Amino acid sequence: DGCGHTLLGPESGTLASINYPQTSPNSTVCEWEIRVRPGQRVQLRFGDFDIDDSDSCHSSYLRVHNGIGPTRTEIGKYCGFGFQMDGLITSKSNEVTVQFMSGTHTSGRGFLAAYSTTDKSDLITCLDNASHFSEPEFNKYCPAGCVIPFADISGTIPHGYRDSSSLCMAGVHAGVVSNTLGGQINVVISKGIPYYEGSLANNVTSKVGPLSTSLFTFKTSGCYGTLGMESGAIPDSQITASSILEWSDQTGQVNVWKPENARLKRVGPPWAAFISDEHQWLQIDLNKEKRVTGIITTGSTLAEYYYYVSAYRILYSDDAQKWTAYREPGVDKDKVFQGNTELYQEVRNNFIPPILARFFRINPLKWHQKIAMKVELLGCQFSIGRAPKITMMPPPPQNKNDDLSDDFIHSVKTSLQTDKTTFTPEIKNTTVTPSVTKDVALTAVLVPVLVMVFTTLILILVCAWHWRNRKKKSEGTYDLPYWDRAGWWKGMKQFLPTKSAEHEETPVRYSSSEIGHLRPREVPTMLQTESAEYAQPLVGGLVGTLHQRSTFKPEEGKEASYADLDPYNSPIQEVYHAYAEPLPITGPEYATPIIMDMSSHPSTPLGVPSISTFKAAGNQAPPPVGTYNKLLSRTDSAASAQALYDTPKGQPGPGAAAELVYQVPQSVAHSTASKDE
Repeated sequence: DGCGHTLLGPESGTLASINYPQTSPNSTVCEWEIRVRPGQRVQLRFGDFDIDDSDSCHSSYLRVHNGIGPTRTEIGKYCGFGFQMDGLITSKSNEVTVQFMSGTHTSGRGFLAAYSTTDKSDLITCLDNASHFSEPEFNKYCPAGCVIPFADISGTIPHGYRDSSSLCMAGVHAGVVSNTLGGQINVVISKGIPYYEGSLANNVTSKVGPLSTSLFTFKTSGCYGTLGMESGAIPDSQITASSILEWSDQTGQVNVWKPENARLKRVGPPWAAFISDEHQWLQIDLNKEKRVTGIITTGSTLAEYYYYVSAYRILYSDDAQKWTAYREPGVDKDKVFQGNTELYQEVRNNFIPPILARFFRINPLKWHQKIAMKVELLGCQFSIGRAPKITMMPPPPQNKNDDLSDDFIHSVKTSLQTDKTTFTPEIKNTTVTPSVTKDVALTAVLVPVLVMVFTTLILILVCAWHWRNRKKKSEGTYDLPYWDRAGWWKGMKQFLPTKSAEHEETPVRYSSSEIGHLRPREVPTMLQTESAEYAQPLVGGLVGTLHQRSTFKPEEGKEASYADLDPYNSPIQEVYHAYAEPLPITGPEYATPIIMDMSSHPSTPLGVPSISTFKAAGNQAPPPVGTYNKLLSRTDSAASAQALYDTPKGQPGPGAAAELVYQVPQSVAHSTASKDE
């Protein structure tokens, strides 16, 4: 008489002392015999242990044995208040005996334990909740029998369960594991929500819960989409029933509650049977075999007609001729599903394992006033496997609804007692997907958006890289930065003449005799750069160091260069002056040579000697015509001519007068006019 909540499954189970979690009565005893498959061993884990140890485990204790019967051997004897037993107790064979003895005591809750085969290394008990684990995602094995009347859960799928809910009990409610068999759960922890809804599912009542810091959901296969009753994908012709309720109301209007009315959330009356007995059924043809994982039902949803089905069976077939009643594995009785407790609430039941079939029948076993309901099936398509054919449908009972067999009434009572569960165990994120179509729609939106975002980011990076390379390429190592060039140009433009694009001026060559008249000056080191935009060639005459800007325009087409010049020791050579220096401030100003490409003036005769227009310094006579005043010139034209210079009036020579009058060079007027234009 000391046995409490007990469910011994083929691979796992749960057992507790009488009155747990209240104080167990005095002088009670209970003994459990546990058997698993041959070749397996049993492991035992305690979720709570609180047994009086005032007499050193003499009258109150828990004893575990290897084996069953007279040949069993003791593994251990345990007692103590709040005794912590973190490890597992493992047997040496596939059989274990657990014996609980309660003597005279005043306190002590007793114990609650779970067992499984030793291959389930991650076994937990029905009392474990999400706060016991620090990982954001983890896998655990839930034993059978975790639908316990002294535990509560808050929340539902797909929103999640409050963190105070029992993991295993929430797993049963979500349809992830079976209360009869137990099973593996994959838990995901996430941030809590302000409000948790309540619902009835799989004989477990989830209560409304307040705000919590975290919640949990379960990862599943995702085969929980609606199969077409609500949406209309299943046509009316594929929904049939054993009978149809039809009557006339007080106004004389005929009301027909046809099978096609049995669509979940459809406004209006439901399907109702003409006769309310256990022989009635509602049949749904899915048009082809599908994987069905659950069912949702409601009552009439009409306040004036308080009708609903509170218990039913499920039968399935491939040809609508031979029907199989759904049973859980290892159970030799048809499974009775808990239905509605009122006419509005949606109640869900899951099939573990799923049903693979084309035709489904719902066979009401208990109802309120009349058989009336609305339905939706959950599941998905499948490609491998067949439906588990468990047993043929037995002949329906011939007695009336009130005369059901004792066994059947007992099974129905057992399935209905679980809506009295009031304790909220800890559970976190259940990811059972209620609708495959919603997931498909979400995926169809997210995938294109993500592709567009990534494409945009890649284009931005490529454009930035390309712009950076172009910027580096346009700015040399020694160039001014791009942002400084415009300002520098505007500042220098006012000092520099406009570049002529009509003719390229020819650089001037000086002979060594002319170089001798030059005063030595410092020449900078050669720079391999492009010629300055507005530099002018240096012309003969006395050159001094000045500090004013030159406005001469440089020659174009050939790179300028410097040469280190020693006017006394260097051999006679031609020197090209890349840049002109300004004329001396204190010295007299002299006319600069005018370099002209005579190829553009055909009227000028060829072979005329070049004549210098330089004025001699002081009283010194200008150098004689010939070797010393001859200026060399170059032109780009193949028929180029030498630049012509006029000679001073009179006979030039060493004995000439100190001051000479010079004529204006020929063709200057024409050139000047063209330039002014």
